[in-house]
Amino acid sequence: MRNETRGTLELTLAMVLSGTLGVFVVESGARPFEVVFFRCLFGALALGLYALVRGYFAGHGFTARSLGLALLGGVFIVFNWVFLFEAYAAASISLATVVYHTQPFFLVLLGALFLRERIPAGKLGWLAVAFAGLVLVSGVRPGDTGSLAGLGYALAAAVLYALATFVTKRITGVRPHLIALVQVTAGVPLLLPLTDFGALSGLGAGWGWLAGLGIVHTGLMYVLMYAAYAKLPTPKIAVLAFTYPAVAMVVDWAVYGHHIGLVQALGVPLIVLAGLRVTLGRGAAPAPRTAARVPAAASRAATRAG
Repeated sequence: MRNETRGTLELTLAMVLSGTLGVFVVESGARPFEVVFFRCLFGALALGLYALVRGYFAGHGFTARSLGLALLGGVFIVFNWVFLFEAYAAASISLATVVYHTQPFFLVLLGALFLRERIPAGKLGWLAVAFAGLVLVSGVRPGDTGSLAGLGYALAAAVLYALATFVTKRITGVRPHLIALVQVTAGVPLLLPLTDFGALSGLGAGWGWLAGLGIVHTGLMYVLMYAAYAKLPTPKIAVLAFTYPAVAMVVDWAVYGHHIGLVQALGVPLIVLAGLRVTLGRGAAPAPRTAARVPAAASRAATRAG
């Protein structure tokens, strides 16, 4: 099988898994803080075992600076998950996922704010298109506090993931699997004081869903993504990444009967199109093939994964 074909299959499978994330969160029956704590715990065990078997710890490449950046990115990622899962409960998986995909626009704004990168007029135009799509997709009314809260949580999650991506892009010479391992491991002590273990006593089958979030949606999914990133050009990664929200919307409808209205549906292609234009506008060079350079290329597309 050709490398690019295999990468396409790997990334498509990873994005399909991402699309089922919301069901695992909701079906676990746990609060977002507990869900994220155990996603980090089980995910760290899964990624740690994979890295150990593959021998990635030898010559890991971390310096004090890169380890600090990875930990900071971990803080952003952990609380991004908390806000995203809160959005699932306050609104719906479909709404939260689509709004969450405004991440690339916040990344552009962060570059302008902290790196003084100039935003071309064309990009500003696509940001305006994305904002129009966001207004349509939200479908919220001033008195609809639930949807407004869900929209706010999803936007907060998008900002936090953009911050995580912004920080992670500055790490070089370290395998992405190890960066992800550091980031999810950081979530364990970070969320330990905020986790109500007493509320988990009657969780029952919910433990299976929590384990799935860590093993499948963190361990397996990230391994598949990073394997694919090394085989695919950036434009293809950007396009395939939108499999995630598409699957999430279908799953939300099939499992919970949630669907977005006609006016909201009009906003989805605006966000998708603007997201593609902004993402590809940052450079359409092929994804680097070396492990040391993968994080920089992958981080742009990884903003799509839950």
